[in-house]
Amino acid sequence: MSNPTLNPNPNSDRLKELKEFDESKIGVKGLVDKGLTTIPGFFIHPSEPPTPEPKTRHGYKHSIPVVDFSTPRSTLVDQIHQASTTLGFFQIINHSVPVEAINRIVGSIKTFNEQPDEVKMKYYSRDMSRGVGYSTNFDLYNSRDASWRDTLQMRLGPTPPDWEHVPEVCRDAAIQWDKEVVKIGEELMGLLCEGLGVKEDRLKELSCLDARIMAAHYYPYCPQPELTKGLTPHTDPGVLTVLVQNEVAGLQVKFGDDWVDLEPIPGAIIINIGDILQIISNDEYKSVEHRVLANPFQEPRVSVAVFFNPSQRENSFGPLPELISDEKPAVYREFIFMDYMRRFFSKELDGKTLTNYYRVSNQI
Repeated sequence: MSNPTLNPNPNSDRLKELKEFDESKIGVKGLVDKGLTTIPGFFIHPSEPPTPEPKTRHGYKHSIPVVDFSTPRSTLVDQIHQASTTLGFFQIINHSVPVEAINRIVGSIKTFNEQPDEVKMKYYSRDMSRGVGYSTNFDLYNSRDASWRDTLQMRLGPTPPDWEHVPEVCRDAAIQWDKEVVKIGEELMGLLCEGLGVKEDRLKELSCLDARIMAAHYYPYCPQPELTKGLTPHTDPGVLTVLVQNEVAGLQVKFGDDWVDLEPIPGAIIINIGDILQIISNDEYKSVEHRVLANPFQEPRVSVAVFFNPSQRENSFGPLPELISDEKPAVYREFIFMDYMRRFFSKELDGKTLTNYYRVSNQI
């Protein structure tokens, strides 16, 4: 993710507070370690949003599908297609990824974040030129309100990061995890293509496996979780997101007007459709808003997401021609992928704006 640009802000006191916090390089984990009992004002989210806050629905375990990869392929294709055309989220179990690899990458991120401040501070940077950065909120200066999480981010492909600048406690785990994610990503994209009725390697041909960004989030205990978020509601801009997490809950998915808790399943991998795939599928697959609540537990929440994006940044993208017909015309206009991502990074992480922006006006 690129370096943020400071937005002009009439509230100079707030900007000063943001800079002081950012330049301290201790992150929210550092604030917790100092015994903070009230969160800084720039983390506080409005208590009365412009539209009524959706109610959380607890106990709807079956609202977020669990797909068993040991089932016959035809069943697998149908189940993934059903999940992707409705909720846009599903968990997979009995997959080919070793549970040890999941535990290793999640554990290494937890270990990194729980090192002393003086160890982590040398990695704290918003400069991604070396392919790795560690900071609190990539959109800290662009967002209206900060969120209670720290993130280690690295570019995995098509060009790997400068591994010498990746924290040693995470390095080997990240290298191994990228290999596992590429394998499961290719398998998933083949199944998704089959569900659309296009050839199995269609997304691979579009370079959708090649560009990969890993965002490893650490959500420490928050002393006032009702006042902030761990991650604000948003959709992912890319093709596909592959996420693993520890046992601490907090991830929620928008289902109609409600929020549904995604309950952790040991060894499961969470998959969600990104905006690009919604566009490529001509609106058949759905990219859905999700968020993470601020963590009220003493045990931290840890998640590791890998975002798949096309590597052909100068190419045009839009609905696949084979999915367009007189009966179902193109719902989206074509765009250059680089322009698309530039638009994403020019705003705060909030809501679902990219698909709406590229939607053909007469389809709205």
